[in-house]
Amino acid sequence: MFINISKFLTKNTKWLEKKQTSILSAAFIITLANITSSLAGLLRERLLISSFFDSLETQQAYEAFQIAFQIPDLLFQLIVLGAVSAAFIPIFTDLKKKSQEEAFKFTSSVMNILILIFVVVASFVAFFAEPLTILRTGSEFTPQQVEIAVGLTRLMLFSQLFFAVSNFLTGVLQSYQRFIVSAAAPVFYNFGIILGVILFKDVMGIYSAGVGVILGAFLHMAVQLPSVKKLGFKYKFMLGLKNWSVRRLFSLMPPRILSIGISEIKNLGLGFFATTIGGLSFVVIRLGLRLMTIPIRLFGVPISQASLPFLSQETEDEKQKRFGSLVVQSLHQISFFALPASVLLLILRIPVVRLVFGADNFPWKSTVLTGKVVAILAISVAAQAMVQLLIRAFYALKNTKVPFFITLTTVILYFVVSGIFVYFTDFGVLGLAWATTVSAYLELILFIFALHAETKCFTTKTFWWPQLKMLVSGFLMAVFLYLPFRILDEVVFDTSRTLELIALTFSTGTIGMLVYIYFSYLFDVKELGYLTKIFSAVSKWRPLLANSKEILVDTVADGSDV
Repeated sequence: MFINISKFLTKNTKWLEKKQTSILSAAFIITLANITSSLAGLLRERLLISSFFDSLETQQAYEAFQIAFQIPDLLFQLIVLGAVSAAFIPIFTDLKKKSQEEAFKFTSSVMNILILIFVVVASFVAFFAEPLTILRTGSEFTPQQVEIAVGLTRLMLFSQLFFAVSNFLTGVLQSYQRFIVSAAAPVFYNFGIILGVILFKDVMGIYSAGVGVILGAFLHMAVQLPSVKKLGFKYKFMLGLKNWSVRRLFSLMPPRILSIGISEIKNLGLGFFATTIGGLSFVVIRLGLRLMTIPIRLFGVPISQASLPFLSQETEDEKQKRFGSLVVQSLHQISFFALPASVLLLILRIPVVRLVFGADNFPWKSTVLTGKVVAILAISVAAQAMVQLLIRAFYALKNTKVPFFITLTTVILYFVVSGIFVYFTDFGVLGLAWATTVSAYLELILFIFALHAETKCFTTKTFWWPQLKMLVSGFLMAVFLYLPFRILDEVVFDTSRTLELIALTFSTGTIGMLVYIYFSYLFDVKELGYLTKIFSAVSKWRPLLANSKEILVDTVADGSDV
């Protein structure tokens, strides 16, 4: 019996190890996993709200939990992700073409060095957690919240050790163009948090969420380890400080670490400004950001992650024109899907907030305020999704300095705008949402002009005109969506009932998408053809995971400056 089960599992899980040889197949896998992960993340958030929103005391504890996330995440972003995102995949890809053994030695060396650094820094942070928490929170953050945040910060530092290992495993898998398992790992992370809250809530209160974070991080690592081992990876305790590849990676890290550090300072600033405003503003802005990031994760991140290995190969072969073509076409794909998602969030903000976060104990006032925040943030969805690819394009060029200076500029703008809204206006948390949106568009514009200076790929014919057609289609979608939404909301559906609220959201969302597709067809938007590929992929998902020869982009450049 056990032998039969083993044969069944072996036979039916081989698709997990398939290599994705096109951006479409890789992005398809990441998108499916991100949909599942996003649903799990929303379920996690709703569980936390229903568990810790019964009174002002528990609401403040929930806000303290969100604040506590910041420092452990900051350390992970700086120390681990700074290395992985800077140049790990391009360098690993170069090494494995010459020697797989050397590539895996390189992985062990970098992993060991960064984990040692993390342990030292994390120990320091744990010791000074209280003054660090007081320093980064505003006047409306209570002493009780500080105490909770300090305890959770120290607890969740352990989770980052698992994430440190896990993200190197992700880098290895993506270097081999195997995206399935690594894309599914976040689902297990969210499941771990849910499990921790369910099992320990009655005994540990809000600290059960911290235990869940540790459990989720462990699952995030454990689910990827078997696949990496099958590729031939064997961990070795070595530092390899004299290894040229290790030194090369660390030479590329400082600009990336500075870029991430600036971004993390922005996140800390968000926490400070929100806790200065008070009224659970940090909870509201975080919930709004969570909804905003879903379309970015579904459309911006998958194509961007899937593109990096392909972009790295193109730059290695010095096919600069094809590199520019690949970037532009990937940006068009991101815009085509992100723009209608942005419109849907903008128009359907209240139904979406109610469906996702509207537990019985979530106040109506908080629902309305979160909806307003979502509306403002939704305007920047396409911009932030496109930036995901543009950053990785510079990494593929092994250029980490330009992203740093652009990030620095946009963060400075964010602080200026946020400070003005918080201290000189009554906008409150809505001002923080506007600061996010304004800085996102500045970041997009700067990245486009910077990359054009290197590749000359953003021409009127190949980039700006197709983008304009999609933008007009999205605008007309918003115009034609608003009226039926209002009519159905006020006349047809009783939105006090969950099923009718779902029906309203689904019906108006369908109308909006049909309008967007119609105008895309009318304006001859090329990316509309990818919908056919997606529907075909859904019906034939296993062949898409196979080693197909499908190429998403054209093999020649689209043109030059017009």
